[in-house]
Amino acid sequence: MTPEEVGERLIHLLETDDPAQGAVAAGVSGGGPGHARAVVDVPVARWWHAATIAHDPGALGCDFFDWLSAVDEGDDGFDVIAHLWSTRRRHGVLLRARVPRVDAEVESLVDIYPGAAWHERETYEMFGIVFARHPDLRPLLLPPEFEGHPLRKEFILAARVAKPWPGAKEPGESEAGTAKRAPMRPPGVPDPNEWGPMKGKVPPPEAPARPARPARKTDGGTP
Repeated sequence: MTPEEVGERLIHLLETDDPAQGAVAAGVSGGGPGHARAVVDVPVARWWHAATIAHDPGALGCDFFDWLSAVDEGDDGFDVIAHLWSTRRRHGVLLRARVPRVDAEVESLVDIYPGAAWHERETYEMFGIVFARHPDLRPLLLPPEFEGHPLRKEFILAARVAKPWPGAKEPGESEAGTAKRAPMRPPGVPDPNEWGPMKGKVPPPEAPARPARPARKTDGGTP
């Protein structure tokens, strides 16, 4: 089946479910021939049911769980994404659901795909998304005393304040240096003058000095 056919097939099978739970849409990922996948967006309430249908041998037969993660979409919430694959039919599907930012929760897929257990634990740890009915959402990568969820955009990256970030300089910065533009802080990196050990101690950036203009000559040839 082509990615388009996989997406249409899953939508058709989900139409037999309660339509009051929300609409389903399908598209195709990038990657070109041999790498593109059907992308099926489902409401959170239909996440588990959609995975069940994708796993069903009489439907898509996606018997192999590949991976699961999330993307922080800011005020719109989080996209939870799972890649499922059929080892017999050689097709896959990216199942995606938008989870609200407040009280972020979606059903666990562990009872369908046991291999999802670690992926859901990591996603819970990094994004704070709860997977209902997961048997054990213990920390997977971070120490138990760690506070916060590092992959949320609002998470404060303390290391970026306490220590200069290594790597290339900003455009315009060099040893010979002319004027340099003010660096832009990425999401999660606070102003060091507002947070951290240098709070209130960082002087405002100085405006670059302008070179003196040469004197203009008069018509008589004297300055």
